[in-house]
Amino acid sequence: MTNTKVVVVTGVSSGIGRATALKFAEQGCQVFGTVRNLTGAQPIPGVALLELDVRDEAAIQRTIQHIISHTKRIDVLVNSAGVTLLGAMEETSLAEAQALFDTNFFGLLRVIQAVLPYMRQQRSGRIVNISSVLGFLPAPYMALYAASKHAVEGLSETLDHEVRQFGIRVSLVEPSFTKTNLDINAPQASAQIPAYELERRSASQAIQQHVQQAPVPDAVASSIITAALGPWKMRHTPKGEASLLAKLRRFLPAGPVSKGIRKTFGLA
Repeated sequence: MTNTKVVVVTGVSSGIGRATALKFAEQGCQVFGTVRNLTGAQPIPGVALLELDVRDEAAIQRTIQHIISHTKRIDVLVNSAGVTLLGAMEETSLAEAQALFDTNFFGLLRVIQAVLPYMRQQRSGRIVNISSVLGFLPAPYMALYAASKHAVEGLSETLDHEVRQFGIRVSLVEPSFTKTNLDINAPQASAQIPAYELERRSASQAIQQHVQQAPVPDAVASSIITAALGPWKMRHTPKGEASLLAKLRRFLPAGPVSKGIRKTFGLA
């Protein structure tokens, strides 16, 4: 049991986080999964569920200290908790933007800062941040979500340079459309400007269609397991559309890429 990896996964109530926590448990890891509300949370075999809101710094510190008190170490941190938002950038209020960043970026930052002292002390660790293909591509009518993922990418690449001296490495997993409740039930910006109505509706319908036809989270979860337990590399794009988009972004001229994105989001 001394070689058992201690894994912390945030946002395991459903979707990618839940599938990931289950796969880690199947690998024989000691897994702690966090949910915003334990009431009504569905058990995950082999996973200890802990109540945690990544917007609450004090709660994060308590939770990480609780895990350390039981395990004495944390080998892997997977930041999977996240929210999304549909709407034109102009329609998105500052409060909505701040709320989204509070979970997607600052929540991730809080958890990393709570875990790093223990990883530094043990001189090892792997941090896996769940980004998106929207971390390197634009996303019409998802500007703030895309911006938060761009921020996660910048933080992750920089952090990896800072902590590798302690035996810690940081990786990104960049899925494309995935069939999860987060995407199916994506909230919309509260303000609605009539000038954007036609395109917004088309983009929303296109997104829902892609999500409904998208694969379930298992393939993304497998990529996360590889990122956490396999040889290090910075970016992991799950096989299929995500991997293809990464190659197109890298090798195609900007014009065709832009045209493809507009087509994907149902824009003329």
